[in-house]
Amino acid sequence: MTIDLEKSIKKPSAGNPISLKSESLGKDAVRRLLRNRAAMVGGVIIILLYLMMIFADHLAPFDYAKQTLSEQNAVPPWLTKVFTVMQPYAKFPADNPNKYLLGADYVGRDLLSRIIYGSRVSLIIAIIGPLISLLIGVVYGSISGFFGGRVDNVMMRIVDILYAFPGLLFTILLMTFFRTSLAKPLPGSIGAALSVIDNNLGGMLFIFIGIGMTAWETMARLTRGQVLSVKEKEFIEAARSIGSNDRRIMFKHILPNIIGPLVVSETLAIPGYINTEAFLSFIGLGVNPPTPSWGSMISDGSKVVRTYPNQTVFPALMLAITMFAFNFLGDGLRDALDPQMRGKT
Repeated sequence: MTIDLEKSIKKPSAGNPISLKSESLGKDAVRRLLRNRAAMVGGVIIILLYLMMIFADHLAPFDYAKQTLSEQNAVPPWLTKVFTVMQPYAKFPADNPNKYLLGADYVGRDLLSRIIYGSRVSLIIAIIGPLISLLIGVVYGSISGFFGGRVDNVMMRIVDILYAFPGLLFTILLMTFFRTSLAKPLPGSIGAALSVIDNNLGGMLFIFIGIGMTAWETMARLTRGQVLSVKEKEFIEAARSIGSNDRRIMFKHILPNIIGPLVVSETLAIPGYINTEAFLSFIGLGVNPPTPSWGSMISDGSKVVRTYPNQTVFPALMLAITMFAFNFLGDGLRDALDPQMRGKT
């Protein structure tokens, strides 16, 4: 018995051509991001944190600024079992020993409520910081990289000069300048208007300005490098050959091809913005009291850390969880949007 190999091989008919399943870069990136467990855990934590920020008025059991001096440093009984060092100093509220789930601070304010409201400062910084950095850095770096030559040389030397100053020290000097020079502004002046806005924001306006003035330099350098790399590609030369002008090339061809790495870079930079705000609040240059911030809460709790460690541990734990969540999400986005990782997961 013989087998005709040509007949045994199934050939596609003319009316039913073979269809190859293809997957777009966007779908492939989403698929790889969803399969990254650490990134998904970080994303879920971030979503929960923002929900806590939005619904803080409904979740917080007390007003974050309400003081009850008779219940200062009060703790619930369960905390004395976790932190045994507090047992000799433990004081329970007379009406309800479990009134404050995480305890009260040195003026009798509920720690849990202040931690919930304190998330607003860190999470707003996590949005405003990248937006300012992208807005200034992308525009500056794109102009420098696209035009090149003398324009690029002058613009990058300005960035080099700004890089000569330590970023955190420069931010501290800016915050000190804003807080001292605008402490008593002239009525009707720009300084007075800025002071009113800053007070309405709980002292966050000058934090936004301070971080924004120092955060864009790295983004400008990264954007410049990306533009220099992409503008020499063949498809850019093809666009020029058919008569595309500089504006169309920049907005239709270059920016769409570099925005992915820029977004990933800013996502990874968010923990740095949060850390900067926490440090400024820790040293007294952050939000205005009684607006709660995790950094200022850690600073207040550090003064009684040996007797009431809960006042430091819980805000520090929230700060660490938030920074870890953004780091995990940033790492996942980097892996998902990296073209070299395509098809490996």
